[in-house]
Amino acid sequence: MKLIYIGDPMCSWCYGFGKSLAAALAALPGLELEIVVGGVRNRSTELLDEAGKQFRLAHWERVKALSGLTFNRTAFLAREGFVYDTEPVCRAVVAARRLAGAEPLLSVFRALQHAFYVDGRDTTDILTLSEVAAMALQSMQYPAPTEAMLALMRDPAIIDETQAEIRRARALGARSFPTLLVDRGGALETVSGFLDAEALIARLRELGAGSPH
Repeated sequence: MKLIYIGDPMCSWCYGFGKSLAAALAALPGLELEIVVGGVRNRSTELLDEAGKQFRLAHWERVKALSGLTFNRTAFLAREGFVYDTEPVCRAVVAARRLAGAEPLLSVFRALQHAFYVDGRDTTDILTLSEVAAMALQSMQYPAPTEAMLALMRDPAIIDETQAEIRRARALGARSFPTLLVDRGGALETVSGFLDAEALIARLRELGAGSPH
């Protein structure tokens, strides 16, 4: 069974769902996972004002209550002149896949989320993104120098691939993030949006995950 996870590292509900998805993959070995970046604020040029911050913080509180994850509200509120553009962080996922393949991608995705939501780092900055992604790959024993990640982040082919992937997310029917699909030999079925780990594992078992073949 193959899962297709459509999300964005700077989507707070995807941050919460990453914990659930990692737990489900650990509990149900043998599942194949494909990540498709969704670009929730793709190429945005709008400055994040106080109303925009409060809107997001309301979502953060709901995700925190459901997932138990930590959010760095202080760093977020202190950020000035911030453009909430999620194209660079999505591009970092695409670049990491080009560098190391699909297997470590969820861990990279979650490292980028941790950098933004917990460490309060600027995940619209390509040097920051390159450092975070490279360190995540290195922690899993992948040879991934920051310089190699940075070169890929600047590569026009990676920029184009990221936009193509964001278009694919829409073509797959994702209208909100996260969206999890199951692929049964080309036949796609929606599994869920956000679910906690227990509910997600139960849902995947209903669909046959973990059953002997």
